[in-house]
Amino acid sequence: TYIGSIVASVNPYKSIPGLYDCAAMERYSRHHMGEMAPHIFAVANECYRCLWKRHDNQCILISGESGAGKTESTKLILKFLSAMSQHSLELSSKEKASCVEQAILES
Repeated sequence: TYIGSIVASVNPYKSIPGLYDCAAMERYSRHHMGEMAPHIFAVANECYRCLWKRHDNQCILISGESGAGKTESTKLILKFLSAMSQHSLELSSKEKASCVEQAILES
């Protein structure tokens, strides 16, 4: 559940299909936090948006008891941030290529 900009989660101690796959990353990357069900990708997406859109420094605090899933949560956040960064890099490369193509066509 969300508590402001905080997500409280429970380690289910089992794999849940589709919970952390690429489709889930894509869904959460298109929405602001609170628009969809609570998820660690929503927190990561809010962090990413604030970092790049508003240029605000970011910090994510992950806490819990032993076995609560802190390491797995960290891996998921890094997976999301890496995917979003790669996507941004690909878009920026396409924009640069389209500018070059446009310049060639205008010549």
